[in-house]
Amino acid sequence: MPYVPHTDDEVRDMLATIGVDSIEDLFAEISSDMRPASFDMPEGLSEMDVLTKLEAMAARNATDRVSFLGAGFYDHYIPAAVDALTMRGEFYTAYTPYQPEASQGTLQAIFEYQTAITRLLGMECANASVYDGGTALYEALMMAVRKTKRRKIVVSEALNPIYRVMLASYTSNLDIEFVTVPHKDGQTDIEGLKAAIDGETAALLVQNPNFFGSINDFTELFNACRENKAVSVISSYPVLQTLLKTPGDMGADIAVAEGQSLGLPLSFGGPYLGIMTCTKKMVRQMPGRIVGRTEDSEGRTGYVLTLQAREQHIRRQKATSNICSNQSLCALRALVHMCALGEMGLKRAARVSVERAHVCAERLTAIDGVEMLTKGPFGNEFAVTLPINAYEAIARLTERGYVPGFPLGRYYKDLENGLLVACTEKTSEEQIGIFAEMLKGALK
Repeated sequence: MPYVPHTDDEVRDMLATIGVDSIEDLFAEISSDMRPASFDMPEGLSEMDVLTKLEAMAARNATDRVSFLGAGFYDHYIPAAVDALTMRGEFYTAYTPYQPEASQGTLQAIFEYQTAITRLLGMECANASVYDGGTALYEALMMAVRKTKRRKIVVSEALNPIYRVMLASYTSNLDIEFVTVPHKDGQTDIEGLKAAIDGETAALLVQNPNFFGSINDFTELFNACRENKAVSVISSYPVLQTLLKTPGDMGADIAVAEGQSLGLPLSFGGPYLGIMTCTKKMVRQMPGRIVGRTEDSEGRTGYVLTLQAREQHIRRQKATSNICSNQSLCALRALVHMCALGEMGLKRAARVSVERAHVCAERLTAIDGVEMLTKGPFGNEFAVTLPINAYEAIARLTERGYVPGFPLGRYYKDLENGLLVACTEKTSEEQIGIFAEMLKGALK
């Protein structure tokens, strides 16, 4: 899009209208130490030159790497139908469905998404308006604080550390007490968490599979929450929910997830989708919007915004959140992805991902000095310890075209040699074999 600057005459007219003589006078209230050092910008380029420059920069990105990187974000196959349908103009340009009479398509899509997500997670209610998995977890935390009028949050250290950093950031100016229960060699310490829950606890935050890939059944732990009138919150991995016991079956009050694995490509940090579900008793605390289905005076089906508790809609002090936004396009991609694969397709993607991870674990632990950190059942992700620093191994393999995983030492100081490895249905056994041989060579 071309940019046409103001003429000198237009600038003088605007300054005269404001009542100042120069641009410098306009910014006189800003102290000199807070002003930009210089406005000496490079000369502009033509559209053709800009495109040539940006294409050259984009070509420097390595797009041919074989990646075993996960840590909450996964490279699953996305059916071509997802792009074909969600790029249609009526979906792609739609934003907030404030006028139901003009937004029936968008409202129905959100309603169908809510239905699919509640079935996937075994919960009763869902919204479609949270940025990402970490934000959804924060919103769940605040739901619990409002519901219980308590400020203590019990957190498993096996919860995604990226999310824990986000929680600390969002609550830095709030009177929230975090009690973090350490992991045990990559395992969620269920007994430690249970002991930490008491009559002052607002919420328990856990993850399944946890950050290290380990699978748990939190039914008894959630019962302990219920006995202490605390809110149980679980962060889930949507793809594996077709194989695992659902949050609803475990008795969770709130279940959240990162929806990227459902039809959203890994693309330099986004877009992401915060999946958020809860029981009916918690729905009044849920942020964002909930779409409902009804009938008009002539008996025709219609869709409406049944519940919207944002500061734009109600008195600010009664709003549940002011940071949620409309994620309907990302939610639509997740819906189309789930519908395109169907129940059997989702289960197959999950099953193959898990099978490939177990094959990979066997191949890697056959290498001298490589041992499993993850004990017990795991999904499509697992942790190993290496005889060298994980960063060193990552550097050696990445330069040869293979990204071996996530360095656990980035967030866990005692696991500098720990490597988190993920597989999906896109990971071939041939790639696993090459990865194992390359790692074996790198460790010599």
